[in-house]
Amino acid sequence: MKKTRAHVLIKGRVQGVLFRAETSSEAQELGLSGWVRNRWDGSVEAIFEGEKIAVEEMIGWCHKGPPAAIVKKVEVKWEEYKGEFTSFSIRY
Repeated sequence: MKKTRAHVLIKGRVQGVLFRAETSSEAQELGLSGWVRNRWDGSVEAIFEGEKIAVEEMIGWCHKGPPAAIVKKVEVKWEEYKGEFTSFSIRY
């Protein structure tokens, strides 16, 4: 299977709605590595690395997020797989 990396920016009402915790849980379920964090501008930023199909599924999940989220925009920048992470974490 082909591995890939995606740098994702999620905009909308995505802070204070458990977006990071749910993203971490979903990414771990899909076997992805990387991180997720809140940004100063109210958006959420994440890096996902792993099997291409799992990364695509994760990006699909980001378009809806947890129940309390209102996702308005998801920006995805595809990058070359680096394999620099051993797990998925929440950054503060």
